[in-house]
Amino acid sequence: MKFFVDTADVDDIRELNSLGLVDGVTTNPSLILKSGRDIIEVTKEICDIVEGPVSAEVAATEYDEMMKEAAVLAKIADNICIKLPLTLDGLKACKSLTDMGHKTNVTLCFSANQALLAAKAGATYISPFIGRLDDSGIDGMELIQEIRTIYDNYNFDTQILAASIRTVNHVKIAALIGADVGTMPPSTLKALVKHPLTDKGLEAFLADWAKTGQNIAG
Repeated sequence: MKFFVDTADVDDIRELNSLGLVDGVTTNPSLILKSGRDIIEVTKEICDIVEGPVSAEVAATEYDEMMKEAAVLAKIADNICIKLPLTLDGLKACKSLTDMGHKTNVTLCFSANQALLAAKAGATYISPFIGRLDDSGIDGMELIQEIRTIYDNYNFDTQILAASIRTVNHVKIAALIGADVGTMPPSTLKALVKHPLTDKGLEAFLADWAKTGQNIAG
């Protein structure tokens, strides 16, 4: 499972990338707003930090305007992935951009039928929103399972990018189902390493090591 970090904070991205944990980055208008920076400037900096795909989202809702914005975003760097809304115009833009050789990420997916349409439009990634479905009283992981089954049935190349991840359990279940990618906030990615028994075991080892009076590094 590939890990994408869902943020426009370059400090967080740089830190996690140095640990070898970042396969790509996803951004959206809300994250750009939170960063307080110009979208072109911050996206270029992110693309310079990571080698993997960086999703940059169009703000337009109509096809012609989406294509104009996509052309601007695509020029930022070679690893840009154009993020598009799951609407008819978004799917049309997805097909056009895919035919032009661009990577695409179709976002705001909440049903298996929507995911099927995105795959038929040639999307590189489909982003089903787990957490937002959970908020509505629907099990978001069921959607991941449904999409996995459909994509496997027809050998679609579109990768399932589990999004709106809120918990480490979301990550685990998405990985068990077979999601290709999980995108998550930096805090959730860092939390994957934590376990109370790891902390307890390390504490015991360090206490015993101190009693030996030894120093490995000299």
